[in-house]
Amino acid sequence: MTLQEYLSSLSGKTVAVTGIGVSNRPLLTLLLDAGINVTACDKKDRAALGPVADELEAAGCKLQLGPNYLENLKQDVIFRTPGLHPRYLEKAKAGGSEITSEMEVFFRVCPCPITGISGSDGKTTTTTMIARLLEAEDYTVHLGGNIGRPLLSEANKISKTDQAVVELSSFQLMTMRQSPQTAVLTNLAPNHLDIHTSMDEYVEAKAALLDYQKPENCAVCNWDNEITRKLSERSAGRVLYFTRNPAVKPENGCWIQDECIWYRDERLPDGEPVLPLRDILLPGVHNIENYMAAICAVKGNVSHETIQNFAETFGGVEHRIELVRERNGVRWYNDSIASSPSRTIAGLNSFPEKVILIAGGKDKGISYDSLGPVINDHVKLLILCGATARVIREAVEKAGNYRGVEIAEVSEYPDAVKLASQKSSAGDVVILSPASTSFDRFQNFEERGRVFKELVQKLS
Repeated sequence: MTLQEYLSSLSGKTVAVTGIGVSNRPLLTLLLDAGINVTACDKKDRAALGPVADELEAAGCKLQLGPNYLENLKQDVIFRTPGLHPRYLEKAKAGGSEITSEMEVFFRVCPCPITGISGSDGKTTTTTMIARLLEAEDYTVHLGGNIGRPLLSEANKISKTDQAVVELSSFQLMTMRQSPQTAVLTNLAPNHLDIHTSMDEYVEAKAALLDYQKPENCAVCNWDNEITRKLSERSAGRVLYFTRNPAVKPENGCWIQDECIWYRDERLPDGEPVLPLRDILLPGVHNIENYMAAICAVKGNVSHETIQNFAETFGGVEHRIELVRERNGVRWYNDSIASSPSRTIAGLNSFPEKVILIAGGKDKGISYDSLGPVINDHVKLLILCGATARVIREAVEKAGNYRGVEIAEVSEYPDAVKLASQKSSAGDVVILSPASTSFDRFQNFEERGRVFKELVQKLS
């Protein structure tokens, strides 16, 4: 089905779009330009939306705004914004409405192969690696999902020989009934349990990445992660594994041997070296995992030389163990993306020395017990700020390896940066890796990271 055929199928139907955020506006424009009867729904009132409300109405869009924006939805088709849990649309679904999303429709109309990446940690870096490696081999790449841009409105510009690379969150996957031709699951650990009703629901959402694959498709899964290894059985396609376990050499996939990433499959039964670890610019063993996942996804389309050249120069993605500056011999890193304990653990394991850690934020309802022992092993000074300060401190102090690591609590991030500056000396590493969401005082992790970087750059 082409995009035009899909839009034609909506002729004479009523359509609702939940959420009038930046990511949904290209979708609204696409539908309105096709002459479709559209209602845009948003919890913001007209004043908060500003000129956008007037622009939509001028284009023929109906508006349903305010706290009751989801009431009495009866449209034939409802586009669910990713952040809205499907349970809020159950009444509409029971009444006969079709619940879909921008990404679901893109999967239906995209003419080129799609590589979809998900997981609890590492998905943005892995997605970026895959997209840039394909670009380095002269593919035209369309990057979307959680990063890049909304792709549905551009589907008519995509060629069959192009490549689409999309990062997919659990919220996007919850109602998906299609899987990408190449699916990559980096890992799974408790996350977003403040929104998902349970860990089981979270895992099941991620499973949609694999559940609808065909025999000719490919799944890339983390062998070392028990959940992703189990979920790999749900793919009908060829499965490639990646592992850091020295005792495991997958029949299909990547492993580490002789300080090098190796790859093998049925065409290369003995395997071959692909990327020496010394060539990887990014710090941290978790980035070795990200490279293994990316290599599995692009093998056959990208040469070893391209992979090696890329690894030598790729400095990572903003807010992901991003070097902000070196001042008086102290290196400052922004790892604001670390909104879960597992992400912070990976960040701490990236450095051989003990670090000064700034952590804390909004509580997502997950356990911090796994973080406590790692902080005791890898942190010389723990600076806590935010709603999770108490639970992180408790996890550290009750851990079996607690030996009195210095802990300080501050009320605001400027105080945390100031204290870290006062306490650090040449050779130290200071890292913002909150292990918590940013929503107690920031709109998102990007804003939190930018504020941190500004504070660090202002240090005299």
